[in-house]
Amino acid sequence: EGVVKRIKGMSQAELAAYIQDALQAEGIHVVLSGGSAVSFYSGNKYVSKDLDLINAGFAKRSRIKSVMEKLGFHEKGRYFINPEAAFFVEFPDGPLSVGEEPVKEVSEFELSTGTLKVLSPTDCVKDRLCAFYFWNDLQGLEQAVLVAKSQSVDIKEIKRWSRVEGKGKEFGFFVDKFSI
Repeated sequence: EGVVKRIKGMSQAELAAYIQDALQAEGIHVVLSGGSAVSFYSGNKYVSKDLDLINAGFAKRSRIKSVMEKLGFHEKGRYFINPEAAFFVEFPDGPLSVGEEPVKEVSEFELSTGTLKVLSPTDCVKDRLCAFYFWNDLQGLEQAVLVAKSQSVDIKEIKRWSRVEGKGKEFGFFVDKFSI
């Protein structure tokens, strides 16, 4: 009963940390990415309804499912949902990468509900730029700018990576929007 009550009042980041700790206890490593990482880094200026927890260690879905069921979540299509939780939870398969490159560092934050493991701000920007670079997703561009303005990010590294991905020109759009 206590657990269900706790889930109800949890912020997105708190819920992510809570789920991550429960999975970690079973040796399952997942990292917050996507729109939910943007929400976290932008202080919820961008709101995402789902939690993207990348299955970085390629754990079997059945193992994830069994932990999630203990936490009161049930599987519905590709999502896990809990009537008390304000967010859907999704576990996209790894590898943990941005474009062609593996993610270099994962940031950790101690929250009241557990340890949040999330892409670093710099990799979060790259992750969102991927959506813009490869799917022409303008929302991805907006999100990248939002994170870059809210956090300190390594612009030189983002530039290097963009060039490696063959997106030097598109990186220019990001810089223009970022500097305004």
